[in-house]
Amino acid sequence: MKKERFLSPFWGIALLLLFAWVLYAGGGELYQIASGSGAWLGDFSPKWLLAFLAFVLLAVAAWGLAAMGFFSPRRLNGLAKKVITVRGGLELSRWPLMAILLLFPVLLLQYTPWGVVISGFYLRLLFWILVAGLVAIIATRGKKILVSWPALLSALLVSSALLVAAAAFTNVTDYPFSLGWSEGNRLWDYSLLFGRDRYVYPSVQPLEPFLDIGRELLGGLPFIIPGLNILGARLWLALLGVIPYLLLGWIAFGLPRKQTGLGVMGAFWAFIFVKQGPIHSPLLLCAILVALAWRRPLWLALPLIAFAGYFAQVSRFTWMFAPAMWAGMLEFSAAQLEQGKVNRRGWLRTLLVALAGLVGGVLLPAVLGQLYLPAGEVSSSGVPFTDQPLLWYRLLPNATYGNGILLGLLLAVGPLVALLFYLAATRRWKLNPLQRLAVVAPLMAFLAVGLVVSTKIGGGGDLHNMDMFILGLVFAAAIAWQSGGSRWVAKVSEVPRWTQAVLVLLLTIPAVQPLMSLRPLEFADSEDWLVILTDVEAARFLDSLPDQQYVRQALATINYEVNLAKAQGEVLFMDQRQLLTFGYIQDVPLVAEYEKKGLINEALSGSADYFIPFYEDLAAGRFSLIVTQPLFTPIKDEDYVFGEENNAWVDWVSIPVLCYYERAERLRPVRVELLVPRQDPQDCAALLPTE
Repeated sequence: MKKERFLSPFWGIALLLLFAWVLYAGGGELYQIASGSGAWLGDFSPKWLLAFLAFVLLAVAAWGLAAMGFFSPRRLNGLAKKVITVRGGLELSRWPLMAILLLFPVLLLQYTPWGVVISGFYLRLLFWILVAGLVAIIATRGKKILVSWPALLSALLVSSALLVAAAAFTNVTDYPFSLGWSEGNRLWDYSLLFGRDRYVYPSVQPLEPFLDIGRELLGGLPFIIPGLNILGARLWLALLGVIPYLLLGWIAFGLPRKQTGLGVMGAFWAFIFVKQGPIHSPLLLCAILVALAWRRPLWLALPLIAFAGYFAQVSRFTWMFAPAMWAGMLEFSAAQLEQGKVNRRGWLRTLLVALAGLVGGVLLPAVLGQLYLPAGEVSSSGVPFTDQPLLWYRLLPNATYGNGILLGLLLAVGPLVALLFYLAATRRWKLNPLQRLAVVAPLMAFLAVGLVVSTKIGGGGDLHNMDMFILGLVFAAAIAWQSGGSRWVAKVSEVPRWTQAVLVLLLTIPAVQPLMSLRPLEFADSEDWLVILTDVEAARFLDSLPDQQYVRQALATINYEVNLAKAQGEVLFMDQRQLLTFGYIQDVPLVAEYEKKGLINEALSGSADYFIPFYEDLAAGRFSLIVTQPLFTPIKDEDYVFGEENNAWVDWVSIPVLCYYERAERLRPVRVELLVPRQDPQDCAALLPTE
C-alpha cells in the first residue's frame, strides 16, 4: 500500500513559500541592524557582515532542507539517523538542555540589551521556531522518528507559556517612578486596605481607592508585610499575573495521576489562553471557585459558588451573573445522559448550583446592604459608566488597538472554537441539543456584554472586557476535555491534518504578543552602541529607564521642592503617589482627592459638577505644588492611540490646570512635572468646560 504523503502538494508548497518569506523578511531585519555598523565593505563592520552572511547561508540551507524533506524525504534519512543517534546519547542531560533552550529567548530578549536590537517580528519568530524545533527533536522518544507530534505540541506549549509568563514579569523592578500612565497610582490604590498607615492623613477620614474591593484585596495583600518596597509589590502583581491562571487551568483540566502530564499541559494551555484578555484577578478567583465546585459534593459546591457570586458582584457589578452561568453550564453540559437526556439528578444539581450563584451575586449583597456600583464602575459624582460614550469603531482595526476587538477576538479564540465545533460534530464530545444550548447561550450573552463594554470610551485597547466570554470558553473546553477531548489530544498524530494545524495555532497565537513585548527596562549603560544598531536619532528614543544617578537626582529635586512647598500650603500628588507609598517622599500630608484615574473617569463622563470644586481650588491656589505627569494640550482624533481619551483629559484637566499653574520643573526622563501657582494669575473662566 502506498504511504500517504504527510502534506498534500498544495499545502506543502504553500508552507515552503511561507517559510521562504519568513526567512527573507528576517534577513531584511538583520540587514537593517548590520548596515551602518561600520565602514568596512560599505557601511558594515567586519563582524556584522560575517553575521549577516552566516544568516543568509543558514537560511538557504534551512529552506533547502525543508524543500528536500517535502519533495524527497528519503534523502534526509542519513542526517535524521545521525541526529537521532546523538539524541539517544543525551540520556538525563536532555532535561537541562531543553530547559536552557527554552529559557534562552527570555533571558536574551528581556534581560540583555539585545532585546532592544532584535526587535523585528520575523527575527524573533525565527528564533522561536529554532528553539521550539530543537526542543521538540530532543523531547521525541524512539529511534525511528525525528520529531513526534506530541513532542512538537509540548515544545510549542511550554515555550509559549514561558514567553507569556516572562511578559508578566517585565515590570518587576525597584525603579521608583511610574512605569505606565497609571501604574504608580495603582500601587497607591493597592496600599490603602492594609497600608494606610504609610500616609500622613487623619485616621478618622476615609481613604477610598479608585478600585473595586476585589482587586484592592488581592493586589493589596503584600502590604500586610511591614516595610514592603516597590520591588516586592511589583513582584506580587507579576505573580498574580501567572499563578491564578495556572491554578484555574490545573483545577479545570486536571486528570487522574496516571495522566498527570496531560493535566499539566491543560493547565499551561488555559494559562496562555486566558492571558490573552488579560483577566482581572478577582474574576479569576471567582472562576477558580467555580472550577473547584464542579462535580464536588453539594455541601461544598453550593457555598463555593455562592461566595464566587458574591465576590464577583462586589468586585464589579457586570460580573454578578457570571459564576451562576458558568456553574450551570459546567454541570448541565457535563451531566450523564440516559437515553440521550439529562437525568433528574443532573437537572437538580444544575438548578441548585445556578441558584447558589444567583443568591451570592444578587440576593446576598442586597441583604448585606452592599448592592452598589464600586469605584471604577461609577464616578464619585454618581455618573454611571453607561453615561460615557460608546466608540463602536473600536470593534474594527484602529489606532488604539491595531486589530480591533472583533479581529483580535477572532485570532484569540477562533482556533479553540473551531476545535470545539469539530469535537462536537464528530461526536467525540457528546452533547444533546439542550446541553449544546447550555454551552452556547451563556457564551453568546457574555460575548454581547463584552463587545458593548469594550466600546466604552477608556476601553477597547485590548480584550480584557471580553473576560467573562474568554473564561466561559475555557470552561467549555474543560467540559470537552473531560468528556473525551483529552483522549483525542493524546492521539494527535492520528487526527486530520487541518486539526493539527489548528492545534499549532491554538498554542502559538497567545504567545505572539508576549514574544514581541520582551525587552529590558534598563540599558542606559549600553545606549551608545544601541543607537548605532537600532538606527535611532538619539538615545532618548530607545526608551530606557534613566540611569540610577539621574533617578537619585530626580528624587532629590522632588524632595527639595516638596519640602519648600509644604511649608506654604498643600502638596497635591495628582500622579506618582507611589512615591509616598514607598517612602521616597516622607512627612507630606496627603491630599486624597483629585487623583489622576478619578479625574480621567470624570472627564470621560463629562461630570461638570465634579470639576467645579477642583477648578475653585486651582483658582484659589490651594496647592502650593502639584506633582503630575507632563501636561500637554494638543487635541487628537481617532487616528491616535486613545485619541478621545486624550481630548477629554486635555479639555477637563490639562488646559484648566495649566491656566492656573505654571511649570516649576520638568523631569522629562522620569515623566514628572512640578507645577506651582502662576505669578501672574489669569482669568480662566472662558477656558473651563461646562459639559
